[in-house]
Amino acid sequence: MRQTWRWFGPEDRVSVDDMLQAGVQGVVTALHHMPTGTVWSPDEIARRQSLIARMRDGAPSHLKWEVVESLPVSEAIKTQTGDWRAHVENWITSMRNLKAAGIEVICYNFMPVLDWTRTDLAWRRPTGATCMRFDFTDFAAFDIHILQRKGAAEDFPEDIREEAARRFAEMDDAQRERLAGNVVFGLPGAAERFSLDDVRALLDSYAPVTDSVLRRNFHDFLEQVAPVAQEIGVRLCCHPDDPPFGLLGLPRIMSTEADYAERCAAVDLPANGITLCAGSLGARPDNDLPGMMDRLGERVHFLHLRNVRRDGDALRGSFFEDEHLGGQTDMVALVAAVLREEKRRRDAGRADAEIPMRPDHGQDILDDIGRGGQPGYPAIGRLKGLAELRGVEAGLRHAGAAG
Repeated sequence: MRQTWRWFGPEDRVSVDDMLQAGVQGVVTALHHMPTGTVWSPDEIARRQSLIARMRDGAPSHLKWEVVESLPVSEAIKTQTGDWRAHVENWITSMRNLKAAGIEVICYNFMPVLDWTRTDLAWRRPTGATCMRFDFTDFAAFDIHILQRKGAAEDFPEDIREEAARRFAEMDDAQRERLAGNVVFGLPGAAERFSLDDVRALLDSYAPVTDSVLRRNFHDFLEQVAPVAQEIGVRLCCHPDDPPFGLLGLPRIMSTEADYAERCAAVDLPANGITLCAGSLGARPDNDLPGMMDRLGERVHFLHLRNVRRDGDALRGSFFEDEHLGGQTDMVALVAAVLREEKRRRDAGRADAEIPMRPDHGQDILDDIGRGGQPGYPAIGRLKGLAELRGVEAGLRHAGAAG
């Protein structure tokens, strides 16, 4: 596995020096300051590459920008409204510019409105560490009583509605504002920041977009971008829904193994691939992550290795982001499946035998607490996760390991 690290650019509280000292081999980043739908120019790409190439004192870091996360797909493309055709052309131009700069792996997502959803960005654990959490009841309180989305109450079981009403009644204004801010936080580092009115307007724009319509629109997008990616040697990898179940009455089409298989078959090219995010997919009890890696592995171009712990076995429910070797995904079995796929690729002579991986998210521990970094992206918590994952890989590769 190629050990990478997500960096949010010059405003990130975690520096290039920190990444280098963590022992990463490559960098995952994006031009978060660029408005969605616009072209990423060669100059902007080169500027980000130059920042990655130097340490704080000017010494060479020898790190390179290896994976894009994310090249955003506009809401116009997803709904096929407004300037969506121009946005697709701009996306393709950005892809060509990235390839010309030597970057060959592009992660993106096709989630409507919000790129991920949590209700608590700093949930305290018994150790004093903090992590991100999605509480289904708190989300219901937001959806029904704060956002006041039409028809929201019908989307939740009666017991959840009743408990959500009770919790909302007990919240003061500051707690309600914090919950709303957490839910609409969006993509960390993105140019956009959503207000409740923004969310309501976006939800209205999705009124005619059913699951089948969003699938069709996604396939239309893939039919335009994937052949170009195949031609120029870029590997596209779609990130799953986070969380992988319906929210806000919006369609969800990247939540299960069947979803991924359908998207890959829609445009059956090696360039049309997968970001296997163990944390997002692991929030559903029916997703078998090691099995998915074995069955879909030839299309996996990027790995997010993190773990979650669900409160129960419901398909829609609460969960928190556990330690990388904690949670309910068997991380050792998943890494073993990754290594099997990498061996298959080496045996087949594939140039992409080493799959880029990053230790996704992490709990805030030690000096992470109070640093004010991007939620879910602490320095020490991710370093701990990377060390654990590196140890699992080394153990599985060791000549003395059985199996």
